[in-house]
Amino acid sequence: MKLVPLGDRVVLKQLAAEETTKSGIVIPGQSQEKPQQAEIVAVGPGGMVDGKEVKMEVKVGDQVIYSKYSGTEVKLEDTEYIIVRQSDILAVVE
Repeated sequence: MKLVPLGDRVVLKQLAAEETTKSGIVIPGQSQEKPQQAEIVAVGPGGMVDGKEVKMEVKVGDQVIYSKYSGTEVKLEDTEYIIVRQSDILAVVE
């Protein structure tokens, strides 16, 4: 099974949080905040969305930073994904 986003939606796979700081301090799992950095695994076709033409500016494999409280979390075959609108993506990490 795979996720195929519609319209201007993008499927993200969250990147793992670092468990140690640069100085070597281990951060316990409970106090870690989920990172807002993810990798794109699927991109919708764009087109007409809410009466406006939307051109998709991201592609599969891009690493992006997305809005903290955006999207819908989905679990599929033991993997967690986040489905967001392209407008919820703040930046592409190069």
